[in-house]
Amino acid sequence: MDGKNRSNIKVGTKVRVVQKQDQRTGKLTEGTVARLLTKSPNHPHGIKVMLEDGIVGRVKEII
Repeated sequence: MDGKNRSNIKVGTKVRVVQKQDQRTGKLTEGTVARLLTKSPNHPHGIKVMLEDGIVGRVKEII
């Protein structure tokens, strides 16, 4: 599954996100969702989330 639909992502879901500074390289960071930051039901670049360790990024993959 990809991270473009908010309904696919819940608090506690393991995901891989791309952080703002890593958008050019596409480097992914793995973690567990603590908060959903995007309010709309979908987003073309991925739903923005905050991970449990405080990292903010857009979901690219759901594990």
